[in-house]
Amino acid sequence: MTLSEAILWPGTKVCRLLGVDPTADAGLIRWMINTLVYLVIGLIVVWIVVV
Repeated sequence: MTLSEAILWPGTKVCRLLGVDPTADAGLIRWMINTLVYLVIGLIVVWIVVV
């Protein structure tokens, strides 16, 4: 597994669970899911550091 596959893994996994090809539609669904996952992780890290 390459670094890019590891970073894109959450979106790829969700797309496969939904029955959607992760590379279809230029990967926009996978991109959206990855953005939400890493946004939540980032906000948790910031919250821990600030508090």
